[in-house]
Amino acid sequence: MDRKTFLKRLFQISAVATFPMLYSWQVEPFWLEFVERKMPVRNLPANLEGKILMQISDLHVGTRFDWNFLIDSFQKAKNYNPDFVVYTGDFVNHGNAEEREDLKKVMSHAVLGSFGTFGILGNHDYGTDWLETKVADEICKIAENSGIMMLRNQQKESHGLNFIGFEDLWSPNFAPQEIMKNHDPSKANIILCHNPDACDKDIWNGYRGWILSGHTHGGQCCIPGIITPLLPVKNRRYTSGEIDLEDGRMLYINRALGHSFQVRFMVRPEITVFTLTQV
Repeated sequence: MDRKTFLKRLFQISAVATFPMLYSWQVEPFWLEFVERKMPVRNLPANLEGKILMQISDLHVGTRFDWNFLIDSFQKAKNYNPDFVVYTGDFVNHGNAEEREDLKKVMSHAVLGSFGTFGILGNHDYGTDWLETKVADEICKIAENSGIMMLRNQQKESHGLNFIGFEDLWSPNFAPQEIMKNHDPSKANIILCHNPDACDKDIWNGYRGWILSGHTHGGQCCIPGIITPLLPVKNRRYTSGEIDLEDGRMLYINRALGHSFQVRFMVRPEITVFTLTQV
């Protein structure tokens, strides 16, 4: 092999190796996917048939990526004219004062539902070691000032749809037992629960219905069918998408709009658009 051929092949190999790195850093983290699917809900009132419920999760406002991407995504999401919008936790990355100020800027563009907008906290919304309850309170204030009703082991009914919101599993305030003990199975219930590992806890009291989660980001990087190396859950089944828990509960795990780190490979950022249907 002469020098010219060697250099040519070295360049080709370098280009092939560099492309996936650039793609996973500069392309896919900002290649938003709107995932559209039907959501059959028990006891859904007839007037809610065909209405839109949008799930947005894991914004992770911070310094690890340009959060103007979130604002741009919100503007695109508004074109769906959602009736309900739910935010399923991790509004920020660390919860410090700078991030909270940036969150105010992002949430001034928040997508709101014409019928109702609800949210829950994630582990990152609790600051250092997920223990800073004052940080969580501040995040809640920002969300509520943006038009989001935050549910902290609480429930709220809107136009015949009943939203039950859990505090985060890893937080000091995770205590959904009382609200689940008293939940009304005759209502059209939807549970918001940031960490899907909570599905394996003995707290559900025979609940049958949908659970909307985030937290995993789908691993952010994966080779489908082979490996998803970074999953912050004990139950490795809880990666992303729809999972039938085979006891009357249906779990949906959103892949996240934001990122813990600006890298994604075969796990595009997601906003989920559900069309409500009667069972």
